[in-house]
Amino acid sequence: MIKLASLIALPLLAACTTVADAAPEGPGSDWTFVSIDGRAPVSDKTSLTIRPGRIGANVGCNGLGGDLKLEPGRMIVGPVISTQMYCDGVMEQERAVAELLGASPAFFIEGNRLGIRSDKHVAELRKVIPR
Repeated sequence: MIKLASLIALPLLAACTTVADAAPEGPGSDWTFVSIDGRAPVSDKTSLTIRPGRIGANVGCNGLGGDLKLEPGRMIVGPVISTQMYCDGVMEQERAVAELLGASPAFFIEGNRLGIRSDKHVAELRKVIPR
């Protein structure tokens, strides 16, 4: 049920995004995954980092990353590269995030929330606030 609601809400919110809304503040922004395809991350050590021209992600094991170009409401990422360690229990979500980023996903930023979606995958993230 949550997954269906997320898939319906993301396109509506993405339509309101502007380039100014989407631009990371300062040198970049840091996020943590709240859900991947409607499920909580299997690891509590997740991250997504956005820097000028680059994006990086970790779902608990391998590092993913690639070049990044932001267009209105869309992330153009690629090619997505990854380390290749085997990590029991994390691989399914790791593959989903790699496929999501590699699919030129739609996105929106609303306050401290980031939503990313493609035809096959969806993720919700929360901004990491420096202490």
